[in-house]
Amino acid sequence: MKSFDLSLYLVLDPELCAGYGLVETARAAVAGGATIVQLRDKTADTRQMIETGRALQRVLSGSGALLVVNDDVEAAIALNADGLHIGQEDLGAAEARRRIGPDMILGLSVETPELAAAVDPAIVDYAGIGPVFATATKPDHKQPIGIAGLAQLVRACPVRSVAIGGLKAEHVEPVLATGAEGLAVVSAICGQPDPQAATAAIAERIRKAGQ
Repeated sequence: MKSFDLSLYLVLDPELCAGYGLVETARAAVAGGATIVQLRDKTADTRQMIETGRALQRVLSGSGALLVVNDDVEAAIALNADGLHIGQEDLGAAEARRRIGPDMILGLSVETPELAAAVDPAIVDYAGIGPVFATATKPDHKQPIGIAGLAQLVRACPVRSVAIGGLKAEHVEPVLATGAEGLAVVSAICGQPDPQAATAAIAERIRKAGQ
């Protein structure tokens, strides 16, 4: 059984993180309590993803936080990353699992109850469910599902789940009440004046909600 903590999942965005940079933002977020860092950069090629991924691995080393690579299976393999996250339009889950092997964590984005129910727990380790709310960080996203929709998809999904899409500290309690194990956030940390403090505020609400 793979062990990983979905409670505070940072998705890095190169534009939003431009002030501090991806690596320094990740360092600050992990110090503040982020449990997983996802490298998502749709403009980078595989070589650049590997380069950034190695720098991220150095700052995450010893922290307990995991590195997940978005979409780029070659980069994930080259880095021996902790995980790979794919969308419905990316490489198929079965093919991704075949390529990364049995040990790497595999996450899959799901946007509808049908897609949630179709997740194969023999292949996929967790689902990213959303978007819960509209978000500017992914302008081509599907229709937001709201908290009620999130709850419906969490119930339909046979694997562990993390919510994503426009989430901020004030959404911690309603999101966790749906049965999702955590929040995946972008702008709530990336681009904030103090990414460590922003992360710590969310982490504290998660801790209190779990008591």
